[in-house]
Amino acid sequence: MAGFFTVGVWTLLSRILGFVRDIIIAAYLGTGVVAEAFLIAFSLPNVFRRFFAEGAFNMAFVPMFSKKLEAGDDPHRFAQDAFVGLGFILSVFTIIGVIFMPALVAIMASGFRGDERFDLAVYYGRIVFPYILFISLAALLSGVLNATGRFAAAAAAPVLLNIIFVIVLLCAALFSDAQAYMGTSLAYAVPIAGIAQMALVWVAAKRAGYPLRLRRPRMTPELKRLAIIAAPAALAGGVIQINLLVGRQVASYFDGAVAWLNYADRLYQLPLGVVGIAVGIVLLPDLSRRLRAGDTAGGQDAFNRAAEISLALTIPAAVALIAIPLPLVSVLFERGAFSASDTAATALAVAIYGLGLPAFVLQKTLQPLYFAREDTKRPFYYAVVAMILNAALAIGLSPVIGFIAAAVGTSLTGWAMVAQLWWGARDMGSAAQLDQRFKSSIWRIILASFMMGAITWGLSQLLAPYLVLSGIRYLALFVLVASGIASYFVIGHLIGAFHISKLKAALRR
Repeated sequence: MAGFFTVGVWTLLSRILGFVRDIIIAAYLGTGVVAEAFLIAFSLPNVFRRFFAEGAFNMAFVPMFSKKLEAGDDPHRFAQDAFVGLGFILSVFTIIGVIFMPALVAIMASGFRGDERFDLAVYYGRIVFPYILFISLAALLSGVLNATGRFAAAAAAPVLLNIIFVIVLLCAALFSDAQAYMGTSLAYAVPIAGIAQMALVWVAAKRAGYPLRLRRPRMTPELKRLAIIAAPAALAGGVIQINLLVGRQVASYFDGAVAWLNYADRLYQLPLGVVGIAVGIVLLPDLSRRLRAGDTAGGQDAFNRAAEISLALTIPAAVALIAIPLPLVSVLFERGAFSASDTAATALAVAIYGLGLPAFVLQKTLQPLYFAREDTKRPFYYAVVAMILNAALAIGLSPVIGFIAAAVGTSLTGWAMVAQLWWGARDMGSAAQLDQRFKSSIWRIILASFMMGAITWGLSQLLAPYLVLSGIRYLALFVLVASGIASYFVIGHLIGAFHISKLKAALRR
């Protein structure tokens, strides 16, 4: 798992800074009109970014680039053609998106129609939408770097976004306490951050021997093949974004719900980003190389160790999100414009997302089994089934349980997707089979996690008076979280879920 530690550390730093960013946004903007308008506007380029870049394009590009790199078949020319082609398509798409921004906002949050959130979201959306061009090109450059075994710059790039957000918002607050002014400042920070991220990975790629430049686009046989492989993945990515869209549509009909779900999303994205995304980024090029070389045993070991490490770190995180969501949300977000009622609603969403966290991480380890074989069709079919299930749950349950139906749909759909991916991997040979080491450790990991959850919940009751005192609540939360982490690793080590020395060695490897 070479590179996991590098990606994980930078991703952890990015998530921590993301927390700082969202803590500041929550304090200054709360869950009001400006906050919801900005969050919907910012989600627009990110939806399409995952559709074009990390979701579809890179899942097709990285295996093809890795094979050319392994065979010495002019990978630089292929990367250059892909860079120019993607840049041209997204430039056109960005112009169209800015023109038709009212329609995009309506698709994303039709519940905003008829109030001031809609016009403000359109205004912010036109400012932030060019971010999709810069961040998608940055994703392609990151794919080049990851395939060549250089993970640091690509993993560090997201840190720039959060640093720029924090600086801009704090500076804006110095000049004015008007939420509209701070929201506009944040909107302009988005494309600036995109340019900074693209510049960082472009320089890193140039130093790695891949100086990709702008020129007239051309359609080559290799790009046609890339498009054919990417199309089902793009459709699958589109289906996944439809799931997110359904959730936001449901939330847009409940005042404050868009913000509640966003802040809850930040909490469960921390372990998902540090573990699941890091493993997924490293696993795809590794599996691609091993399968091309015919190393089935090595592929099986890479898959099993990725799944084992992922679950060893995310199952306890999921249990913690379910056991102590209220202290987490209260201490991290409740201040300024973020009220106690906001805390209660956000904590409920955190607990529901926690139920789906292991599924979201398992998807990151199962999908490379397909993409490394250039099989993007079956994940699309599975995603369509998941999309239908998510829409039925989120829309059908919202009249009964309110905004939380969006989180319920997301978590249950995550497990449905894992079940389909696992069922479909049965015909992939031994590389996709669970080995004895995984089977032996997984039930112990689950047991250690539940024991840790019980200890953490009990301790949260004892610390409850201190978790609401402004002077020491941060220390109380630190004690609570540190005790949970320590108890999990001690229990896990004692019952043989893992050996800490071997776990550390696997992370370094």
